[in-house]
Amino acid sequence: MKVLLFSESQKALRHSGIGRALKHQKAACEAVGIEVTDDPRDSFDIAHINTYGSKSLRLLKRLLKRNIPVVVHGHSTREDFRESFRCAKAAEPFFWGYLKRMYGKAPLIITPTPHSKKNIEAYGLCPKVVDCSNGIVLDEYLPDSKKVKAFRDHFGLKENEKFVMGVGFPFVRKGFVDFIEVARRFPETKFFWFGEISAFLNSHPAIQAKRHKPENVILPGYVSGELIQGAYQCASCLFFPSYEENEGIVVLEALASNCPLLVRDIDTFVPWLEKDVSCRMGKDDDEFEKEIRRLLEGEDPAVLDAGYKVAEARRIEVIGERLKTIYESVLQNKIQ
Repeated sequence: MKVLLFSESQKALRHSGIGRALKHQKAACEAVGIEVTDDPRDSFDIAHINTYGSKSLRLLKRLLKRNIPVVVHGHSTREDFRESFRCAKAAEPFFWGYLKRMYGKAPLIITPTPHSKKNIEAYGLCPKVVDCSNGIVLDEYLPDSKKVKAFRDHFGLKENEKFVMGVGFPFVRKGFVDFIEVARRFPETKFFWFGEISAFLNSHPAIQAKRHKPENVILPGYVSGELIQGAYQCASCLFFPSYEENEGIVVLEALASNCPLLVRDIDTFVPWLEKDVSCRMGKDDDEFEKEIRRLLEGEDPAVLDAGYKVAEARRIEVIGERLKTIYESVLQNKIQ
C-alpha cells in the first residue's frame, strides 16, 4: 500500500498542530510498512488530505472524479476556530464555508478524539467519521539528563529551580490569558510559555496580556527539539488551560515525558484522561492555583504512571496499525 499524505502550505504549518500531526502520520505509516509520498503527481493507492485550502479542495474533487480512494483529516472544527485568531468571529463564516466544502465531499473523515468526532458528526456533512489519535513518538521523550541540563543552561535555571510551562500558540482559546493571570499569583516561580504568533494575527486580549505580563512570565517563542524535551522532563507541570482542543499533541508529549499535567476540565479530554487518576484538572483560575501549588511540591507517582500509560497506548506504532486498518477498509469498500 502507498499513501499520499497531502498538506498545502507545509512550511507555514510546520510549527502548528497540523504540521506536527502530519509528521506523526508519516512516522506511523512507515512504522507499519506503508509507503508514503507527499507529491500528488506520484502514484499512490489512497490519499489522506490534511488541509482545507483551495489546493486541497481541487485535489479532493480530482481524486473523487478519478475514483481514487481518499480520506480527509478533521484537524479543525468550528468550535476550535473560535477565540483563536484576530477577527475569528468575523472570519468564521468563511472558515465554515471551507470546512463544509471539504467535509461535505469527504467519503470518510479521520479526527483525533471522540470529542472532535462528535462535533464533526453533528455537522451532518460526512457519511462516516472515525477517531484516531495523532500519536506520540515515545522514544523522543525518554529520560535524558543531557537534555535537562541543556534546557536549564539555556535559560539560566538553577539545578533544582522549579518552574511551570505552557506550550502552544498564545491564543485566548489556548488559555494564554488565564496562564498569565495565574502566574501573577506565583511571583517567586518562573512560568514559561513556549510558542509564538504574529501580533497581526492575534486578538487584542492576548496581545494585552502579553504586554502587561508579570516579570516571572517568560516568553521565549517557539522552542523545539531537545530544548523543549528537556523542559518537559524537569518542569513542575505542563499547565495547559485550553478552552477547546481536538486532542492537544502537547498533552501527549507531557504524558510521555512523565511531566505532571494540569489541563482545563473540558469534554476534549473525556474519556481518555481522568481527573486525579492520569492528570490534574481545573475549571477556573482558583482551581488552577490550588493544583499548581500542590504540583510544585511534587506529583503522585501513581498519577504519572497512569499518565504515561495513556501516552503508551497512543505510541506511533499503535497509530500506524490503526491508520492501516482505516486505509484498508476504505480500499476494500472501493473494490466492493
